[in-house]
Amino acid sequence: MQPTFVLVHGAFANSFSFAPLQAELGLLGHRSVAVDLPGHGFASTCPRAYQAPQDLGGLATAPGAIKGVTLADNAAHLIGLLERAKQNGPVILVSHSRGGMTATVAANQRPDLIDRIVYVSAWCPVDLDVSAYYAEPEMATVDAAGMASAMVGNPAELGLLRCNFRTADPGVLAALKAAFLADGTDDEFMVFLNTFQPDENLDVGTSDDRAQAHTWGRIPRTYIRLTADTSVPLAMQDRMIREGDALTPENPYDVRTLTGSHLKWLVDPAPAARVLGELAAP
Repeated sequence: MQPTFVLVHGAFANSFSFAPLQAELGLLGHRSVAVDLPGHGFASTCPRAYQAPQDLGGLATAPGAIKGVTLADNAAHLIGLLERAKQNGPVILVSHSRGGMTATVAANQRPDLIDRIVYVSAWCPVDLDVSAYYAEPEMATVDAAGMASAMVGNPAELGLLRCNFRTADPGVLAALKAAFLADGTDDEFMVFLNTFQPDENLDVGTSDDRAQAHTWGRIPRTYIRLTADTSVPLAMQDRMIREGDALTPENPYDVRTLTGSHLKWLVDPAPAARVLGELAAP
C-alpha cells in the first residue's frame, strides 16, 4: 500500500513550512500530512504587540498559548495522528530539527505505528540529553548569541521561549540568515522568517526521552544530512548517526546527504522530495 509521509516541524515552525515539499511529494504521487504540534500553527499566539509598530515591552510580557506544553504533550499529539495515518497503510515519519525529539519519543512509545523514521538534520539523542549536546565540541561553531539576540522577555517568567522574528535590526536579521538560510536569497529568507511563530515551549525532555534500543531501535531509519547546516552542524549530525548505529548495530541508519543549509531543503524541496520518494518505493 502507498505509504503516508507524516512531517514534523522544528522549533518556532509549523506545518506551513512544509507546503512546498508537500507539493513536490504530491506531484511525485506521494501522500503526506504536515503536523502542527500543540501550540503551533493556528493554535499559536501572535500578540498584538508583535505587530507593527511593535511594542517590545508588551511583547516581553504578553501570555502565550504554548506555556506549559511539554515534550510528552507533543509526543501524545503525534501518536494520535500516527494512529489515524496507520489506518491507511504504511507510515514514514519525517522530522526536522527540534521535531526529531518528538519523533524519537513517539518511536519509543509506539514503534508499531512507524514503518520508517527519517531525521532531516534532526535531534535524536542517544548518549546525552539534547541540552547537554549543546556543550559538546560539535556545537562549538553554532552562533548561540545570534539566536539570543532575537529573544524577547524572560523565559522563566513567560513559561516559554519568545523570539521577535519581525525585528528590523539588520544585525539580528543577518545572524538569523546565517543560522538558517545562508545559501538562500534575502527574499527567500524574509519570506521563511515570516512563517515562523514567536513562541516555543521550554521542555527538551529528560534521559528517559532518548532513543531506546528495544523500541525505537527496531524501526528502519534514515538520516538525511544537510551539508551546510550551521544550526545543527554536520559534525553533530554525524555524531548522532554514530551513536544510533552503536545503540543498534544490527539496524544502522540508511544515510543520505543533501547540499544546503538548515532550511534550504524546504525552500528548494525537489531534491528532498526525490530522496523521500526513494524511501517510499517498494
